[in-house]
Parts: sequence; structure tokens; C-alpha cells
Amino acid sequence: MKPKAKKQIQFKLKINLRNILLGVFIVIFVIPLLISLYTTSQNSSQEDLSVAMNDIKAQKVTSVSVQSSKLVLTYKNGSTKDTTMETTESFTDLLDKYKIDPATVSYTIADQSVTKAIGDVLGVVLPLLLMAGLFYFIIRAQNRGAQDIFSFGRSRAKIFAKGREPITFADVAGVDDAKKELMEVVDFLKNPAKYRKIGARTPKGVLLFGPAGVGKTLLAKAVAGEAGVPFFSMAGSEFMEMLVGVGASRVRDLFGQAKTSAPSIIFIDEIDAIGRQRGRGMMGGHDEREQTLNQILVEMDGFTPNDNVMVIAATNRGDLLDPALLRPGRFDRRVTLDMPDKEGRAAILKIHAQGKKFSPKIDWNRVADRTVGFSGADLENMLNEAAISAAGENKSQIAMENINEAATKVKLGPAKRRVQSDEDKKITAYHEAGHAIAANYLPQADPVQRISIVARGMSLGQTEISPVSERSHETKTKLLQAITAMMGGRAAEEIVFKEMTAGAANDIKNATRYAKAMVVDFGMSALGPINFGANSEFGEFGNMEWYEGPSISPAMQEKVDNEIKKIIDGCYRSAEAIISSHKKELDKVVAVLLEKETLDKEEFEKLVGKRS
Repeated sequence: MKPKAKKQIQFKLKINLRNILLGVFIVIFVIPLLISLYTTSQNSSQEDLSVAMNDIKAQKVTSVSVQSSKLVLTYKNGSTKDTTMETTESFTDLLDKYKIDPATVSYTIADQSVTKAIGDVLGVVLPLLLMAGLFYFIIRAQNRGAQDIFSFGRSRAKIFAKGREPITFADVAGVDDAKKELMEVVDFLKNPAKYRKIGARTPKGVLLFGPAGVGKTLLAKAVAGEAGVPFFSMAGSEFMEMLVGVGASRVRDLFGQAKTSAPSIIFIDEIDAIGRQRGRGMMGGHDEREQTLNQILVEMDGFTPNDNVMVIAATNRGDLLDPALLRPGRFDRRVTLDMPDKEGRAAILKIHAQGKKFSPKIDWNRVADRTVGFSGADLENMLNEAAISAAGENKSQIAMENINEAATKVKLGPAKRRVQSDEDKKITAYHEAGHAIAANYLPQADPVQRISIVARGMSLGQTEISPVSERSHETKTKLLQAITAMMGGRAAEEIVFKEMTAGAANDIKNATRYAKAMVVDFGMSALGPINFGANSEFGEFGNMEWYEGPSISPAMQEKVDNEIKKIIDGCYRSAEAIISSHKKELDKVVAVLLEKETLDKEEFEKLVGKRS
């Protein structure tokens, strides 16, 4: 068959699901509505005919002209009136029906047999033609933007060919270990013969696992940019559809396109949407999602070395994935991405600072210090918020205060100008200053980065205390001093106001959590290195493989509770001692806070002195 003829046949076979539903709607609702209107019109005509015949009987009419199915009445006052009558009845039949003597009526019957026939035909055909034309117009309009039913099983992957997305590893920072792993993947795609020559099998798939915002999708695009191969991108949820079997069909079509364009890359974002463990769905083994997963497993395991198709998938819920996806021959490599460290954050800031006008006084090392726990997406958002803030203030450059405010906004939310009394603001200022003073005079506590009495979220103020650099181990001394800094707010309230407020609720909650972990999990108490908590085992992606609840006696539980209380009480006494001995510095900080509402690290150190 010729290609042109084949296309014409395919075009004729296309049936749009929306059009079918529209036709059903018209048949069910529109046609009955038209019939109802026609019936109503007929009933109205019957009423008009009855009135006309009664007027004739009452001799109000001087003459009647009978024209096909219509009566033209001329009244004594000179007015005329047209009335429709049923085509099956003659005028003489109507006179007999209404018991009217024909001799009392002056009437003429016009010969309109041809006109009547044409009218009858038009009365039936014309409404049908109008409905058919309307239906055809709607179908044509729908066909311009809708997809035909046979396209449901086709892949909806976005194709990024070479040159369209010039993203390389130079555009990715903060994930150096992951980049090294993926550089090998690029070499597989560029030089497959080198590996086959020595007998190596190239990996079938790479799974990128990590929290949101660390750059999983960006890394996948960088691999495609470095390798210079077609890149098919599709989200896991896009495989699913209302119709059964569509997901598996789209998988087949996607892999078919990728094999045709080989060497190529298939990227499936949020693969946990379709890759969850089988047998846990509401519909059992015949769940549509599970059929889609089964097809992916078959396609990945059916590759030959000549296909040169690499599958890259990303998820932040690796604990939900089916074990069959993770076995060798499918996702051979699993690359874990973490939050960037200080050096990584500095590199990310350098990338996202391009194209923005910053003040030369910006201390980027300081920015990297105070953004511990920020992902790459958080850092990009922070710089964008800083730029928006500077533009809103009509500045020509982005200043350090804009970045500080943006960092706090990204971490804690936007500022809320709540109406507070002077007494409430004073209590909040002493509470936050108490945290800062306690932390500043504890040698192993993390330094104060910022103090604010501007409400954000549910808090009336914040004291940002973050480490200078990341650390892998927490010592007992550091944990005790962290708890002491948490107790500084409550201690300041009691010393200054001789009163307690509910503002310390979150501090108490976190301090108790720290103390409990020290006793129950870390063995940092007089009870010794014994685990008094639950026993559990976690898998590679953080999924809990087994769990056993705590099994300790009531007597031992009492000892555990006493040790937790001992830690909290001791830290609270230490906080009180620090606040009492540095009351002058506390009052200085509070005075400036009430005036400026926010203090950064440098301003705080000018008031209390630098830590030794």
C-alpha cells in the first residue's frame, strides 16, 4: 500500500472520543428537547384553532380562506388572523366537529397541493439538515485541538535533541560525587565499543535518589547534554490514564522511539508514581499501575548491547520502589544525592548569581555559612527573592541585607506584621536575646547568625543558630550545650519578668527530644550504653524493613524518665547562670532589637563581643 493511501485510511479511521460523547449527548438530551418544543408548539396550535372555530361559530368572522393546513380568518372589524390546523383534517370536517352549519360560513378553499407537498417536505428535512450541519461544525471544531482515540497509547515524552538544551556538567554544582558516577554513563553512550571490546556490559539504568531540590532532573539533562544524544523526558504520572492498558502501551511506544534514535536517554521523573511495590494496590495484580510497571521491567530487561538506550530515573521515595526495578539488569546503578555542603553551596551560589547585579560588599563565604540545610533549589529561590526585594526597594544592586532577609524568608516564611503591645514585643525580645546570649557564651555551641522579633509563620521571633561547617558526629558536650541554648529563652523570661510564657513550647519540645535521644538511643547517661528504644532495621533508601517496639520494665522506664529530666534540669540551670552573669549584655541586645527588630551576626558581635 502506498504511504499516501495509508495516511488517508488512517485519517479516515480517526475517531475522537470527545466527538462520540458529544453525539451521545445530543441524542440523549438535545433531540428530546427539540421534540418537546415541537410538541409544545403543536399544543399551542390546537388551542389557537379552537379559538378560531369558536369565533366562526359565534359569527364574528365574515370570511374564511382555507390554504393548505392554514386558515386565514377575516373579522367583522377588518382584522385578519392566521391559524394552523392539522393536515389530516379538512375544513368541512372541522365545521362538523364544532357543529357549525356550513351555510352560515363564507369560505373559499385554495388549490395549494404542490405548495403543501413542498412545505411538508421542508418541515421534515430542514430541521434534520440544520441539526446535521450543527453536529458537523462541532465535530470539526473539536478535531482541530483534540487527540483522536488512537493516540492514547502513544508516548507523550518531551524530546530534547542535541543542541536544544545546552546543559552540561558545568551547569551543575554541589553534587560532585554524583557527577563522577554519571560521567561514566556519558562515556558508555559516547564510546560503547570500548566497553564491549573488553567484555563489559553497559548499565541498563541509573536511579537518582535524593530529597527534593538537590538537582536530580538537572543532572539527567546534563548527562544528555554531555553525551549529545536524544533525551526523552517523561513524568511517571504521565503514563497513567483512565483507559486500561494505556500505560503499558505508552511504555512500549516510548522505548520504541528511544531504540529508533539510539544511542539515546530515557528520563522518567518521579518514577515512584508507577514503580511502587506490586501487590499493594487497591485492585491487586491487575492494577493499571502494576501493568505499566510490568511493561517497564520487560522493556528494560529486554535490551541488547546494540540498543544503546540508557534509562535514568529520579525519585525522592526510593523506599517505595519495587525490588524488581532495583535488581542488576534494570537499574544497575543507584546514585544518592544529598544536601550540598559549604563548598557545594558556594559553587551553586556562583552559578545562580550569574546575570544578577550584586553589591561588591557581598560576603559569599558568609552566605554559604548561614544556608546550612539549603538545597540547590532553595539557594536559587533565595537569590531570586533577594533580587525581587532589591528591585522593590528601587536599588541598583542586591545588598547583603536583601540576601539575609531572603534566606530567612525561604527557611521560615514571609514576615507577618502582627499588632503587638509594647509588653509583648519586650517579652519576645528578651526571649530571643536569651537564646543568643546563652549560645554566645557556650564554647561548643553553634554561633548566632541572626536574631529577629519579626513574626514569621507561627513564631513571634527567631534566633538562627547554625554551625559554621557540616559535621558528621555530635558529641555529648555539643548536645548538652545545644539544649542549654534552647533553654535560654525561658530562663531570660523568668529572670527578667519573674514569669513564664507559652512562647517556649517549641524550645521545650526540641530540648526534650534531644535529651531523650541522648538517654534512649545514644547511651549518653548514667544508665550506660544501652538502647532503651524500639529496635528497627532500615534499608538502603530509608525504608523500614522490620520493627520491634521497646521492651523495658516499668522500673527501668522510670529511670529513663529521671535521666531525661536530669539533663533538662541541668541545662536549664546552666542557662539561668549564663543569663544572670551577662544581664548587661542581654539588656543591650534587647534595646537594639526593640529599635531595629533584626540583628545580624556582625551587629550582635559588636554588642556582646566576639566569641573567644
